Amino acid sequence: MEAIDGEEHARDADLVALPDGGNNELQHVGQEENLQGQMEEFLGPHSEYNEEEEERKYYRRKRLGVIKNVLAASVGAMIVYSVYMGLLQMQLILHYDMTYREVKYSNLGLEDIDRKMLMGINVTPIIGLLYTPVLIRFLGTKWMMFLASGIYALFVSTNYWERYYTLVPSAVAIGVAIVPLWASLGNYITRMAQQYYEYVNYKEEHVQEQKKLPKGVCHRYIIIFQSIFHIIFHLSFVFAEFPMRLVLNSYLHENKHILCNVKACGAVVSGLIPGFNTTVLTKLPRSMLLIQVESVLMGFAFLSMIIFLVLCGAAYRPTEEIDLRSIGWGNIFQLPFKHLRDYRLRLLCPFFFYSGFEVLFAISGISLTYGVCILGLDKLWLLIIVYGFSCSIFSSLSLCSLRLPRWVCLLSGAAVHFVLLVALMVFSLKRMPNESYEQYLGPLLVIIVLWGLGTALNKTGLSTLLSMLYAEEKERLDFVYTIYHWCQAIAIFIVYLWSHLPMRAKISILLVTLLIASYCYCVMERRLARDVRPRLPRIPRPRHKVKGYRYLEEDNSDESDSERSEEDKEENREDEEHVLEEMGAEGREERGQDGGAHGADSPIARRRGAAGHHQNRDGANVNGGEREEHEGL
Repeated sequence: MEAIDGEEHARDADLVALPDGGNNELQHVGQEENLQGQMEEFLGPHSEYNEEEEERKYYRRKRLGVIKNVLAASVGAMIVYSVYMGLLQMQLILHYDMTYREVKYSNLGLEDIDRKMLMGINVTPIIGLLYTPVLIRFLGTKWMMFLASGIYALFVSTNYWERYYTLVPSAVAIGVAIVPLWASLGNYITRMAQQYYEYVNYKEEHVQEQKKLPKGVCHRYIIIFQSIFHIIFHLSFVFAEFPMRLVLNSYLHENKHILCNVKACGAVVSGLIPGFNTTVLTKLPRSMLLIQVESVLMGFAFLSMIIFLVLCGAAYRPTEEIDLRSIGWGNIFQLPFKHLRDYRLRLLCPFFFYSGFEVLFAISGISLTYGVCILGLDKLWLLIIVYGFSCSIFSSLSLCSLRLPRWVCLLSGAAVHFVLLVALMVFSLKRMPNESYEQYLGPLLVIIVLWGLGTALNKTGLSTLLSMLYAEEKERLDFVYTIYHWCQAIAIFIVYLWSHLPMRAKISILLVTLLIASYCYCVMERRLARDVRPRLPRIPRPRHKVKGYRYLEEDNSDESDSERSEEDKEENREDEEHVLEEMGAEGREERGQDGGAHGADSPIARRRGAAGHHQNRDGANVNGGEREEHEGL
């Protein structure tokens, strides 16, 4: 009976507990629904979130990043060359003084070391065409600029211990780095202009799909960015004179002593300054003072490295960098030579050479043979600073290309230099002892300002022109700028060789080169106006299965041999079409030169013959397939 009463009490307890359990289950269901509603509200579209506004802010930050990259690259290059030129100038003046050589380094032969050091700087870049594209593709554009700035910093550090085995190898290293540094800088500024266009027009279909840019769409940004770069970079001539003005100028002898044996200046001179005194210092600078100056320069050299490393962004996307390397190192080595088949580069080569001639002539010819020879060594810093400011200010004139034709910039600079070269060829002066020549300061400053005007239009115009011609071919930019600065390096080597020639012979070489360059440039513009297509080498497609960690693919076991053969046929067909395009471009170029008519061997006939050959081959393949099928039945 007690068991029966216990069971009834348990049944009654269960009946009483059922309503509470039901309430708990209903509460759990309500909590789950509330939680799900909160998650949907959190993950769903926010009422205050504007997707277009956020996208616009994102691309505005990207555009500001591009501007930051351009300014950082310009300031970094300016600091590198300010340090390099300032230290080299101070070093050459100190080593030229006979007292400094005998007292401090009597048995080292510093004058011979300086000659070999200059030879290393000027001769080594001649082989730059062989290794520059390989280095840029292997390291990347940004890292190439960083490595080159590190080599310049190495050159500064070797001046703490001036020996043959420190100065000469570091000078050779600078010669190796010159062409890659400038090719990377030109490539970098052009890529920033392309990226800025993409971030401005991010809604365009060809930008979203990362297709080739339409022709001429980013020319506006190229002109602006190249102008900004050259405005900032040309200030390097100004800052390079700070060691001379603040430190070395107070140790110089008077002009009567330094120029006592100089008989003539200007066009009648052979060499730089014949009769220049070998003792130019009144007393030797303290060793601790020189170490302090070199330490300051070393600090700025490290600053330039940090700017390139931290503030400069990548020029290409990671996948694009891999694509650039994946075409094969043999192809990368050959492509600069193949690009010389492009008539645009061939016709611009004289201007490339003149661009190298005129800068060195301004520094070594006008500033020394005319300026220092007449006014004295204490006015050298003033001439170079005025030249730097002139180049920097007048580089902004290239912005006129936004409204005027692009030939105005280059040919205006050539016209200014032509007038100045004619004037310099007829200007000479016989120096008399104990006479003042301060009255020539004004005319010489006018000449150096006008030469800076021509330099600014020449340098900025050439870089802008190259970027505009190859703006849509971003995979060719490093090859094109390598050719440009390689030609400049050869021109600088020629200037190094002609240092002992008469001044009129130097000016004659400059005049002839300038006239040839102007004529060839006009021919190039005329062919472009007639729509003569250039002969561009084919860049192979990247082999992602072989190179690039982002593209490692496993072999497709389901892929049949027929599918592989179809891919091979497609590649072969593309190769043949590119060959036909090259033949057509070559034929059009010949017609642009000779004006010949279409004939049986014209590119159109060859293309038709090739198309007929493809059709016959495809028909033969189809017939062979039908015959095999019939035999199988």
